[in-house]
Amino acid sequence: MKKYWTGVFGQVRAQQKRFIRDKMSLFFTFLFPLIFLLVFGSIFNNQSTSFDIAIINNSQTEFAKSFVKGAKDNAKDSILKIKDVKDMDEAREKMKRSELNGIIELPSDFGKVKGEGRDARPTGTINVLYAKGSEQTGSALTAVMNQIANKINMHMGQPEAPLKAAGKAVGDEQLKSFDYTFTGLLAFSLMSMGIFGLANQMPAEKQRGSYRRLRAAPFTSGQLIISMAIHYTIISLLSLTMMIVVGMLLFQFNMRGDWGIFVLMAVLAAFMMVGLGLLIGGWAKNENQSAPLSNLISFPMMFLSGAFFPIYLFPEWLRGATNFIPMTPITEGFRLVMTEHAGLVDVLPQIGTIAVWIVVIYIAAIKLFRWE
Repeated sequence: MKKYWTGVFGQVRAQQKRFIRDKMSLFFTFLFPLIFLLVFGSIFNNQSTSFDIAIINNSQTEFAKSFVKGAKDNAKDSILKIKDVKDMDEAREKMKRSELNGIIELPSDFGKVKGEGRDARPTGTINVLYAKGSEQTGSALTAVMNQIANKINMHMGQPEAPLKAAGKAVGDEQLKSFDYTFTGLLAFSLMSMGIFGLANQMPAEKQRGSYRRLRAAPFTSGQLIISMAIHYTIISLLSLTMMIVVGMLLFQFNMRGDWGIFVLMAVLAAFMMVGLGLLIGGWAKNENQSAPLSNLISFPMMFLSGAFFPIYLFPEWLRGATNFIPMTPITEGFRLVMTEHAGLVDVLPQIGTIAVWIVVIYIAAIKLFRWE
């Protein structure tokens, strides 16, 4: 056993020395992910000048119904972009994910007529709901609704403004678009490091005869797989750390969950993704075999794991398929911890799924490994 692990860690040190001397590897490991982050961060950190809102009408009055209809009819020429929702719960969930800037709520008494004869006028208060931490957005949206209410009041010739709008912060602090996307970028970074790096490197090493010489040492396939897994997991975590630091300093990413839980998930996720690269690269004889197999595995993970496109946008039949994507529990786990205050119990299903994938992947990687 001692000889086994002495060989493993000896190989880890050798790989680390080779890695440090390879300038191209250093660039693609550390600088390329940062360039990728800067491009996507600039896109998703951009704030829109329009407001995406939902209207929740709790009133049965004709005035309330006509108010909603008028708002939808004039949406094309307005800075208020109205999104359809089923109910208040769905609207709040979308606002939490930054899909909505605010919610316009019409109370049950909105539009009720007060007064008699010529003095009869509809009255009520328009409630403008916005996320905590988004006071500027809430103030701007409330001001817009007050302008709309004042125009209606002037049209009705009312000096005391029977219609008005009031703003109120609700729920948790709103996520920025970048915050929600950043978790997917981290998962994608781990996938790139694990699959594209190893899947190309290992066949090249086989063609140079490096592994044939190790086998004569003697050196088992298990020792080689474990040593490379340790080395590349460390490198992946260093790259991930750099991305998080840049995200927090440059794009003001706000970590909402527990760092300890995130570190646990990050280590397991990096170890699993490296295992996928070892499985592909260990089985392939050359790059002609590894390249198409890498694309075949990585593209479904990129587009079906929720890293760039939220799973709730997928059709029902496709959502079930995402459960069989190895990167899905990583994306979901990162997102739950980093954006939704999830605790250890909340992410146990994701951690358990990643652990199962690790066992399956590494057994397959050792069994299917080919020395040349």
